[in-house]
Amino acid sequence: MSQRTLVLLKPDAVRRGLIGEIVGRIESKAGWAITALELRTLGRPLLEQHYGEHADKPFYPPLMEFMTSGPSVVMVVEGERVIEGMRALAGPTDPIAAAPGSIRGDFGTIVRENLVHASDSEESAERELKLFFPEAV
Repeated sequence: MSQRTLVLLKPDAVRRGLIGEIVGRIESKAGWAITALELRTLGRPLLEQHYGEHADKPFYPPLMEFMTSGPSVVMVVEGERVIEGMRALAGPTDPIAAAPGSIRGDFGTIVRENLVHASDSEESAERELKLFFPEAV
């Protein structure tokens, strides 16, 4: 079943010059396509909606500071089982636990700055796509 998902290349990925490497990994997956891509500096109001469920957690303030620290790449990726597949390609949040070959396993350094976001379910993807690409929904 073809799906759509939101993928963010976070400020650390942009700062470290990993856009081409990460985009290349996504493009090399047979049957997947990047159908929208923009470089944006994300504002607090949008990020508060995106990360609202974490507002009461101790990592929330540093997360917001990190996510507003520089530009991110915002993408829509479409394809067969792309939600599950993109999560596997990203790897676990902890780069030490992430397998080699995953984005975080190969390039991750710390948990808080973990290079990439990928929607975790069809429901999340739909909600997140409406936030970041309202014109495409």
